[in-house]
Amino acid sequence: MRIARTCYDHLAGRSAVALLGALLERKALVRDDGRGDTAPVDGDPSAGPARVVAYRLTEKGDAALGELGVVVGEGRRPLVKYCVDWTERRHHLSGRLGAALLARFRELDWVRPGDGRSLVLTPAGRSGLHDLTGRDLD
Repeated sequence: MRIARTCYDHLAGRSAVALLGALLERKALVRDDGRGDTAPVDGDPSAGPARVVAYRLTEKGDAALGELGVVVGEGRRPLVKYCVDWTERRHHLSGRLGAALLARFRELDWVRPGDGRSLVLTPAGRSGLHDLTGRDLD
């Protein structure tokens, strides 16, 4: 469960924190406080949805997501939000973008349901997430 699980309708765990970190490193997303990492900030809860920092999708990020086949639907909720991950104590993506990423990973058969909220990374998922993040997730 530490590597991959659901948090509401989006990906959580080590894989989700690594994904957000990689998107920041590649300037696909930017933080409004200028930091380039997933570290929590003063005012963040110990876990769960948070609103202290704002993340913004860049044009570069929009293009990269399109190449991956991520389709973000319209909706009333914000495009990019974050939660503080309860196992990693760092930010992971939520909002419409977080939900769209998890939906795409399911379509690609990168993740499959496990017990409860846990997700199983398939071999294709391990490879795909490694390619996206540049990190081994074990």
